[in-house]
Amino acid sequence: MPVLFGVLWPLQKINDVLLGLGRVLAIVALALMVSFILGQVFFRYVLNDAPRWTEEAARFGMLWMTGLLAPVAYRQGGFVAIDMLERALPRIMAGLLALALLAVSLWVLVIMWDRGLHNHVVSLSGRGQMPSLRLPLDWIGGEPVRFRNSWMFASLWVGVNLLILVNVELMLRQVISLLGGGARLKPLGDTTVMAE
Repeated sequence: MPVLFGVLWPLQKINDVLLGLGRVLAIVALALMVSFILGQVFFRYVLNDAPRWTEEAARFGMLWMTGLLAPVAYRQGGFVAIDMLERALPRIMAGLLALALLAVSLWVLVIMWDRGLHNHVVSLSGRGQMPSLRLPLDWIGGEPVRFRNSWMFASLWVGVNLLILVNVELMLRQVISLLGGGARLKPLGDTTVMAE
């Protein structure tokens, strides 16, 4: 079991840092998304002419917010779970079932990793450009740069990478718990947000 803790500890630290940074960036993305939507509503209904780029910018922020917050929710048990069977089983059987479900989740995430990268980020659709969203480099004397679709699609691929790291951590924690070391594991995140 010391070997498992030796692998788990650095993975927990990596996830703590990456998910903490992801949470901050997701909050910024959410704030920008709301600002763009409110700006679009204001310009459309008050001035009768909304900038075309606000909708694309809001979608960009929403996808990055989702990609960065989904791993945080997964790690803290914030996803919807149907756990009647797990609660009805004895502790060892419930632990083995949870480990099997985490293994299936890892398999699905690895498939999503491949599909996300090859079907969206580096594919023909990823090489396209967004119609109206641009980096306004002309404000500082350069040429404006149109946002690439891959910059938007990368949000979900980054999220899948983070989900894989979290899934591996959860699997290690489950194995340690099955071997009787669950009491030595530190709780993950804010347990007050999880409802029974």
